[in-house]
Amino acid sequence: MAAPGNDSTTASLTETQLRQRARILKDVIARYAITLGGISVILAVVLIFFYLLFVVVPLFKPAHIEEVASYQLTPPSIGDQTLHLAMEEQAEIGVRFTRSGLAQFFFTRSGAIITEQSIPLPPETTITSFTSGSPHTAMVALGLSNGSAILVRHVYQVTFPNDKRVITPRLDYPLGETPLVIDDAGRALRLLAVQSDEEQTSFGAITDDNRLLFTHFSSEESFLDEDEVAQERTSIELKGLPDNSRYLLLDTEQRYLYAANREGVLSIFNLADKQQPYLDQRLPSVADGTRITAMKLLTGGISLMIGSADGQISQWFPVRNESGKSVFTRIRDFNAQTAPITALAPEFSRKGFLAADGSGKLGIYHATAHRTLLVEQIGKEPLEQLAIAPRANALLGEDDAGNIHFLRIDNEHPEISFSSLWGKVWYESYDEPEYIWQSSSSSDDFEPKLSLTPITFGTLKAAFYAMLIAVPLAILGAIFTAQFMAPRMRRIVKPTIEIMEALPTVIIGFLAGLWLAPVLETHLPGVFALLLVMPVGILLFAYTWSHWIPAAIRSSLPESWEAALLIPVVLFLAWGSFAISPVLEKMLFDGDMIQWLTHELGIAFDQRNSMVVGIAMGFAVIPTIFSMAEDALFGVPKHLVRGSLALGATPWQTLVRVILLTASPGIFAAVMIGLGRAVGETMIVLMATGNTPIMDFSIFQGMRTLSANIAVEMPEAEVASTHYRVLFLAALVLFALTFVFNTLAEVVRQRLRKKYSSL
Repeated sequence: MAAPGNDSTTASLTETQLRQRARILKDVIARYAITLGGISVILAVVLIFFYLLFVVVPLFKPAHIEEVASYQLTPPSIGDQTLHLAMEEQAEIGVRFTRSGLAQFFFTRSGAIITEQSIPLPPETTITSFTSGSPHTAMVALGLSNGSAILVRHVYQVTFPNDKRVITPRLDYPLGETPLVIDDAGRALRLLAVQSDEEQTSFGAITDDNRLLFTHFSSEESFLDEDEVAQERTSIELKGLPDNSRYLLLDTEQRYLYAANREGVLSIFNLADKQQPYLDQRLPSVADGTRITAMKLLTGGISLMIGSADGQISQWFPVRNESGKSVFTRIRDFNAQTAPITALAPEFSRKGFLAADGSGKLGIYHATAHRTLLVEQIGKEPLEQLAIAPRANALLGEDDAGNIHFLRIDNEHPEISFSSLWGKVWYESYDEPEYIWQSSSSSDDFEPKLSLTPITFGTLKAAFYAMLIAVPLAILGAIFTAQFMAPRMRRIVKPTIEIMEALPTVIIGFLAGLWLAPVLETHLPGVFALLLVMPVGILLFAYTWSHWIPAAIRSSLPESWEAALLIPVVLFLAWGSFAISPVLEKMLFDGDMIQWLTHELGIAFDQRNSMVVGIAMGFAVIPTIFSMAEDALFGVPKHLVRGSLALGATPWQTLVRVILLTASPGIFAAVMIGLGRAVGETMIVLMATGNTPIMDFSIFQGMRTLSANIAVEMPEAEVASTHYRVLFLAALVLFALTFVFNTLAEVVRQRLRKKYSSL
């Protein structure tokens, strides 16, 4: 009988060992699976970080230039002096206008002449002045010795015969080949300025007898024949010209005429009324003892760049003073070069420009970002003529020895600097430096304003108001639920609040924007009344319940279920506050609280404001904070609670001195994780705010956050553009904020845990 029993025991032991081995195997698999999952999560986060960094790093890549070729088109001579250089969009073909009236089209890489075209000059006349209009128009004008001028445009026709691109250059005459009379007296035009568009053409001219003329041509189509265009001419002599003027410019909108002499005296003429132009301002533009050596308008025609003999370049544009008058103001200076500035060349579509000096150096700058991107020696001889390609990726320059230099430029993101991203920037047409995010506009002359400060501020502002509402409600609710609520009631309340976390934030944002915002606007006095009525009403109800309600009725309610009685009380108090809102508004605010805030206190009101975001986003964050804080509070060891009570402490003393201290690491972690979610929230702030990137901490104003900004603008951003990369930089900033918050939470949580682990 023993043998069978031994066999059964052996079999039983073998089965137990197999079960243990299986359990050990499962533990090993689980351990490695969990380790692999954790490493995968860390790796994914690191990869996201490096991908964001990969897209952002090119923003801060320095400018670079490389000389491709150097050559001479014709032997340098006084009779064939270069007046102007320009290039077409592909930077494959350049044009050179000469003193003899010749336009030479050539290949920029080799200098080989493609074609030469002579500008038709009247007999016995010579070119006495030359100017170029806005780079976009590709127009130039020649002032003649008989007081007339010819407007010329260089045009490049692109065709694709046999699928091969062919660029054919030619000259065009928008106002005809017949010279336009500028000076009725027929005196030679010593200086000339021009701007032209489809509707009007304006000339500024200084004659050899030192008279300043403004001549305006307006185009009018014939009612009978649309192809027939009549030119109406107006010519006026202006007073206030600086002595010995050497520089004359017209802005793109044909509203201002600038005249300056070498000593720096600058006269600004207002041309808004073409029939009655007048001298608007006269001011010094350079320091005493120096002189102007170059002067150009930046793209857009608002800013004037002035180069001086000491190598300094200053930017000027009109700023409104306290009386509302626009005053031409010196905004910023560039001091990277020391030799006299010999030539300036503005970029076509950005606020960047090139500057050549007398020592043969070339500087690349960006005006708005106040950046000196590069200063490099090009040759021994100074460059007297500069031409930048429309895409700002190539440069033609001619030195005073007649050598033409063709250079490639790598300068993708000049408008980005630490100051332009995070500091106040003085933009054109603004009265003072400001933080501005405005990435697009309907105008082609628009300058993107990409300051991250207002949207980072908006992110922190939205998170602050959300946490202001969520933290007290969530933590106090967690304290009551974990320590004072009946177990049966807790089993209902806790899952209900946790289910709220599953509610899509897009639904919360939708309701906040379309329902909550109008309700709060309509009942604004009631909202503030609620802040007073709610706590007072709850305290009165609690006092009444404990002192005035008979004990028999109070004892009929199960223990710790008193909180259920507050539900109708809270609803009633909220309804009552909103019900008396119109009465309060009429009594205290003359029937309109919003108008009272605006006119009496100077506080602007936006319907979709921080109050709406705070309530909506606080509602979304409450479940996260509540659940984690309640678990931390409920998980405090019961022997600590019972020991405290046994020693004579009241429940509230036990809560404050034992439970909260022990659970503080978990509570703090809950708050920080809730803050991290509030910082990264997208849909609620996208739908519940006006998405205005302003820096105003007022609860009545909206904001734009980093996440909402990315969601709104990323689909429309051109890949690899500055706007696109700055949006990735915003994502990197958001990533860093959440990382900092989570890291700080973990550090503090570990210290709190270590401090109170002995309890």
